[in-house]
Amino acid sequence: MSFDLAPLIANWRFLASGLVTTLLVSALSILLGAAIGLLVGAGRTYGGRWLDRVLGFYVDTVRAVPVLVFLVWTYFAFPLFAGIRLTPTAAGVLALGFHLGAYVGEVIRAGLLSVRAGQMRAALALGMTRLQAIRTIILPQALIRMLPPIGSLTVIAIKDSAIASVIAVPELMRQSQTLVGTTFRPFEIYTMAMIVYFLILYPIARGTDRLYRRLQHLGAS
Repeated sequence: MSFDLAPLIANWRFLASGLVTTLLVSALSILLGAAIGLLVGAGRTYGGRWLDRVLGFYVDTVRAVPVLVFLVWTYFAFPLFAGIRLTPTAAGVLALGFHLGAYVGEVIRAGLLSVRAGQMRAALALGMTRLQAIRTIILPQALIRMLPPIGSLTVIAIKDSAIASVIAVPELMRQSQTLVGTTFRPFEIYTMAMIVYFLILYPIARGTDRLYRRLQHLGAS
């Protein structure tokens, strides 16, 4: 079997536009997921029993439904429910971010709870408010402890962007599928897509691990 680079060279702009969309969808969904996760994690930790139960129901519901189902529902069903029209990219960002937020929330909750309760009591005894104690003492330590799972979730979020191809988001996998349908060169095109994902995700995974090893001592308490 020969390896023909001609389809890749002739259509590199088409594939590059898919890569840009992949990075855009990934970045926006990660930002949305991080914002939701921060609210969920902090709310479940410090918001009292009832808020913990409400947010816990959101977390359990999201973890019980596949991300593919969220994508399809957000694009096809949510507009009928809400009376608004979403582009494929907007629906992809919303669904992926909403799904990611549940997992980020649990990571943040675990990180906050991992800091000894005595540190909060000591901060309050020194005259700090609860918010000041969380912001200046608890959260910095918790963030360092959260680096490994947050890095893993970042990698998963970028990989999950490929699933958005099912609702016609023109990301890298969707563009690759379209190009395969016109060139009939699946080996070259899908191999290229696999290599591109590897070149994006491997440095993130290794970089997160290296950063955690460097900062690990600052999160000890």
